[in-house]
Amino acid sequence: MTKQNIEQKTDKNEAKKAMVLGKDKPNRLPVIGLAIGVVLVAAVVAYFSIFENPNGATARAEGPRIVNGTTVVFPAAMFSDGMARHFEYVDGDRTIRYFILKSSDGVLRAAFDACDVCWPAGKGYYQEGDNMVCRNCGRKFASVLVNEVKGGCNPAPLQRQLNADKLVIQIMDIQDGGRYFDFKGKVSS
Repeated sequence: MTKQNIEQKTDKNEAKKAMVLGKDKPNRLPVIGLAIGVVLVAAVVAYFSIFENPNGATARAEGPRIVNGTTVVFPAAMFSDGMARHFEYVDGDRTIRYFILKSSDGVLRAAFDACDVCWPAGKGYYQEGDNMVCRNCGRKFASVLVNEVKGGCNPAPLQRQLNADKLVIQIMDIQDGGRYFDFKGKVSS
């Protein structure tokens, strides 16, 4: 073997050793940083693009607000997609949960996230298509019956009013549903 062959073999061995030991790994930090940056920029652009006015200007969506300490006002447009939105109102030591949705017949409906039967479990409802489903017993309730049918395992109705493009709920009506969220001495399953 010549000296040149020995050097080439040594260089190949060193290259294999570096590869196995990870010494020749490319620095991926700039690529990862760039990817994270692209994702963040896309998220910011998407956030500000969701709510676009007809004139092309962007604006933040109006959310629920308390007025005069007596009412909660929601923009009706907040529910135009038919998806149920869950909310909480803290009243002393209990949190009262309720949901609002635009049913398949186009009516804005509100109900407590509880019923007369399953409320002690404290599990509430989730939406599955055009139905609200009890997380405790699995019964399904058509969206068009929410706030219409009372009793049993139906979502307990919550009084609401539609004024122009706003849904208005009185805080005292929310507080009246506190009995569904008083879990003192109750065992949840």
